[in-house]
Amino acid sequence: MFTGLVEEMGRVISVTPGEKSIKLKIECSKVLEGAKLGDSIATNGTCLTATEIGKNYFTADCMYETVKRTNLSRLKSGDRVNLEKSLTLATPLGGHLVTGDVDCEGQLVSITREGIAKIYEIKVEARLMKYIVEKGRVTLDGASLTIVDFTQDTLSVSLIPHTQEMITLGYKSVGSYVNVEMDLIGKYVERMLSFKEPKKSKSKIDENFLMENGFF
Repeated sequence: MFTGLVEEMGRVISVTPGEKSIKLKIECSKVLEGAKLGDSIATNGTCLTATEIGKNYFTADCMYETVKRTNLSRLKSGDRVNLEKSLTLATPLGGHLVTGDVDCEGQLVSITREGIAKIYEIKVEARLMKYIVEKGRVTLDGASLTIVDFTQDTLSVSLIPHTQEMITLGYKSVGSYVNVEMDLIGKYVERMLSFKEPKKSKSKIDENFLMENGFF
């Protein structure tokens, strides 16, 4: 579990393709403090397991499910990535509850300046728009952001200059892809409201059945 507060931007050292998989090697520093082999590190909002930890890097394997659903397969050497260590019970929850399980890729369709800020409009899969509410939260490349507007298939977030410098979205251009994770609470509410317990099948053994089979 994560908070969506990006601790640092790392840089991709290498992307090694495998059998329906990739291995990432990421240069970083802050997220390595106290990190151990097997720890979870959100990389562009994707929960990855550190398989090797060096002085200034970690490596992680990305399986097919991760490759097909996220923008990690689009990475190349030198690219920036948002990084965050998994939270503990002592971690301040400054963003919102983020699982690191990406729902889909979104595509940046417009960037508009509005005073000191920039508005970033992201197109996402229409099926996921039911989780979007004005002033709700969304995770883009692992960053917890506030939704300022939305349409049938887009959502918009606003970044002040400081945030633009601290997360990958501030360095992206129209046409770029971002990892999108919808708010976890909305998913649970939807599931509870739509869930119907399967009806228990009625037993065929009754008095008539017993009489017909010689038990009386």
